[in-house]
Amino acid sequence: MQDLSRLVALRHELHRFPEISGDEAETARRIADTLRAHGPDQLLTGLGGHGVAAVFDGAAPGPTVLIRAELDGLPIEEISTAEYRSQHAGYGHLCGHDGHMVMVVALAEQLAQQRPAQGRVVLAFQPAEETGKGVIAFRADPQFAAIAPDYVFSLHNLPGLALGEVQLCAAAANCASRGMRISLTGKTSHAAAPGDGLSPMAAIAVLMPALVGLGQGRALDADYALVTLTHARLGEATFGIAPGMGEIWATLRTVNDSRMAQLCEAAEILVRAEATRYGLALSINYDDVFEACENHPDAVGHLQTALTDEDVTWQMTDTPQRWSEDFGQFAKGAKSAMFWLGSGENQPQLHNPDYDFPDALIPAGAGVFLRLIRNILG
Repeated sequence: MQDLSRLVALRHELHRFPEISGDEAETARRIADTLRAHGPDQLLTGLGGHGVAAVFDGAAPGPTVLIRAELDGLPIEEISTAEYRSQHAGYGHLCGHDGHMVMVVALAEQLAQQRPAQGRVVLAFQPAEETGKGVIAFRADPQFAAIAPDYVFSLHNLPGLALGEVQLCAAAANCASRGMRISLTGKTSHAAAPGDGLSPMAAIAVLMPALVGLGQGRALDADYALVTLTHARLGEATFGIAPGMGEIWATLRTVNDSRMAQLCEAAEILVRAEATRYGLALSINYDDVFEACENHPDAVGHLQTALTDEDVTWQMTDTPQRWSEDFGQFAKGAKSAMFWLGSGENQPQLHNPDYDFPDALIPAGAGVFLRLIRNILG
């Protein structure tokens, strides 16, 4: 592997200048410039927005293996005294995508020195993973057809798991989730005469606990459902107006897509009933939609072999992660698998303001990816 200090320096540079979903232009430029220096056979940019892909061809025909990383940071203010802390106020690489990118960049130098014996490798850097929209746009881009993969692999660092250890799921890997925005509209009135208006207050008071009651988590099995209220609003911030509108935002989460459809239907029936009961106009919208992510058995088999070959401590688990990933979209047309790479038992949680990706993980993740490529393509 190339000099670790150069990879760490790149990781710190990316960390200093995080960009949120859809706005990753400078991050993409830095990645493309770095990849270009390693002479890929093709370098595609602008995929689904700011996506980047470097292609390294093998000597003979064969399958296409795509390794995925994410470009985006988060709209969270970083708490850090590190010299390389975020220079963009209100934004931070607090999920570790800076580290994921550098692991995949590390593959470019290795592939430049020795192309695969067959097939080709695509090093893909997708935009907007955090919103669930990035990979959909990436795959829908006309350029994607020319690099459509047979296998796709990715990883996510995992706080709480010992540094460098791996967890791998045989099937369900990440939950489905979606944001449900409920808007209720009545009629405002003077605060001295609330009876002359139509307030959504009573409906909201009923709906908030009732929605949570539809899904309270518990075991991560096929029937798992969790509803989390994330935001609520009633009227304007004033003392003189009885409210005429209200909103509830909730995140719905399940292990599989069929259970998600059931949960959405139950939530919509509940909300419509209360809107009708109180005579309110209603609109329901969904955003941040993530389908369930399920690992393919063939891709899992390749990962098991690579982890063993690399002498990595790893374990299989039947328990998917509660958080969601748009990586599952790659399974539409390819055999895909994601694994979780431990970032330390005492590491702050993902999306915490004091989270920072451990540089020591860079060679571990890159090593597993390179072994996958060599095992499949020679």
